[in-house]
Amino acid sequence: MIDFSAYGVKTPEVYAVKCPSCGKLHYPAPMICNKCGERRDPSGVIFKDWETVSLSGECKLLAWTRVYALPEGLDMQYLLFGIVEFPNGLRASGRLEVDKPETGMKLNARVETMDNSKGKEFDGFIFESF
Repeated sequence: MIDFSAYGVKTPEVYAVKCPSCGKLHYPAPMICNKCGERRDPSGVIFKDWETVSLSGECKLLAWTRVYALPEGLDMQYLLFGIVEFPNGLRASGRLEVDKPETGMKLNARVETMDNSKGKEFDGFIFESF
């Protein structure tokens, strides 16, 4: 993937957070660590900052499905969605871009800016073969 940040273009990313007290990784970010009870303060004013960890790269497909009931405007027969596990144990869901998905297969996770049905952009996962 090309890094366009030097040209002022934002590279989309999805992050997990790491608890500063016990080191447990969380995705998505909770307000309270479910292991030690440390509080997260998104403003960083009251409680310690939680370290962010980029989620992308190698992952393993745990489960997948085809979705046929697509919203109006998508000119496809179906979309593939999957749940993957990263080497650090975190799990995430996203769109699969694989011809023949098989549970347990190794995939590459990348993040892409997408558009939802209301026209708002968000960063989401695309899982593809190496």
